[in-house]
Amino acid sequence: MDLASLIRNVPDFPIPGIQFKDITTLLLHPAAFRFVIDGWKARYADKGITAIVGADARGFVFGGALAYAMGLPLVMARKKGKLPADTISEEYELEYGTATLEIHRDALKPGDRVVLIDDLLATGGTMRAISNMVEKLGAEIVEIAFVVELPPLKGRVKLEPHAVHSLVEFMVD
Repeated sequence: MDLASLIRNVPDFPIPGIQFKDITTLLLHPAAFRFVIDGWKARYADKGITAIVGADARGFVFGGALAYAMGLPLVMARKKGKLPADTISEEYELEYGTATLEIHRDALKPGDRVVLIDDLLATGGTMRAISNMVEKLGAEIVEIAFVVELPPLKGRVKLEPHAVHSLVEFMVD
């Protein structure tokens, strides 16, 4: 399926110079959304996955659907101050600023095998922060999966030594 054709490019969002890859247009096509989730479900079916970790906020869409499809818990990595119980946090750099993410301390335990999910890999800052927290909680990262990857921004390098999987690649302008 040609997922790339279903992803809209939005110039100068959220700040001038950024070419935002908008996956909301892909979500308007149920067959495409199903293709993504069914493909990941098949990919991870025999990997002993015990939880899916979704990144705030578009990672919740894909991660939630995958967790449901696989019958697994969904762990939410949320923006600072959004989770109500005891959390761990990690600050990170975005391609256009800095932010902090948090995960509940009791969301994962040593021995958990997880897949981290987000919509897009750019510089890798968001997933580096999430992977740091997941590892602090003692869980093993089986793979980090994205719908979209921007290879020229070299986000994979920041995520080493973890395996990275993406469905669509775009070169940046």
